[in-house]
Amino acid sequence: MAQLVDTVTEDARWTAAGLDGLAERAARQALEALGFAPEGFQISLLGCDDARIAVLNADFRGKPVATNVLSWPSAERGAEFVGETPAPPTAGSLPEPESLGDIALAYDTCAAEARAQGKTMEDHVTHLIVHAVLHLLGYDHIEAEDAALMEGHEVRILATLGVSDPY
Repeated sequence: MAQLVDTVTEDARWTAAGLDGLAERAARQALEALGFAPEGFQISLLGCDDARIAVLNADFRGKPVATNVLSWPSAERGAEFVGETPAPPTAGSLPEPESLGDIALAYDTCAAEARAQGKTMEDHVTHLIVHAVLHLLGYDHIEAEDAALMEGHEVRILATLGVSDPY
């Protein structure tokens, strides 16, 4: 089985938390649940700390503060109309899978949120990875109809991973 997620850890706490395995499992399940063969795709994931994600957030979103997760789709895949499913990406093939884009996760913020919400770190990070993969596929939550579609997919995918409804 080809690796779907290429994980780079800048913060050793992510290694201890098992980010590689969590990311691979969550991303693979998200794609499979939406009918995509994971072998045709590649995702890059950065496991970092709050300081690093604050710089990324400032550079790419103009918000110089830490956040839990950021995502950068490799192409614009958003739906043409509110509430519609985004256009599906075209899969590559081995040894050249199609890049869906990049994700960054901040350990400090993720850990604080998990504690505050009474969740395990594993469940919270699994949710954030599924959420970010959906963003890479063109889903968003700006409009209510789009949020309902995206959150419905998240809840369904997370259930298959044994994670309770985060909403």
